[in-house]
Amino acid sequence: MVGERTPSTRDIEVWRSFLRAHATITRRLEAELLAEQQLSLASYDVLVQLAEAPGRRLRMTELADNVLLSRSGVTRLVDRLASAGLVARERFDADGRGVVAVLTTAGLDRLRVASRTHLAGVVRHFVERLDESALEQLGSICTRLADRAQYEGAQYEGARLE
Repeated sequence: MVGERTPSTRDIEVWRSFLRAHATITRRLEAELLAEQQLSLASYDVLVQLAEAPGRRLRMTELADNVLLSRSGVTRLVDRLASAGLVARERFDADGRGVVAVLTTAGLDRLRVASRTHLAGVVRHFVERLDESALEQLGSICTRLADRAQYEGAQYEGARLE
């Protein structure tokens, strides 16, 4: 049965190395975006998700799932982006209860400028440190891990700390 194996010392070292690499690179990308563009990585991610969505709009629940934030977390973030004129909130259901986030022209312009900083950082802190074979392997490994975790995680959907 999955999960009954006790991790070895090597297993734990690899896990911690993975976490350290992710945290270190993410912090660096966040710091660069904040310093050069006054934009958080989470805000950048919301703008990217909206730019890539059909009609540059997503339901708030879809957006929360895509950026891996709670529903309330994405609502607060979209509110801040809307205050800055980068995103608009619109009703979409016939009864007016559904809400979509829509990327504005100003948001798209801001994303284009911020992308230069972010993508340069991705290349500098990630891509250039791996050869083609390692990138291919890591991509395959991460896809497999994410797909499996998403499949297995469905049973915990909605679980909350009290």
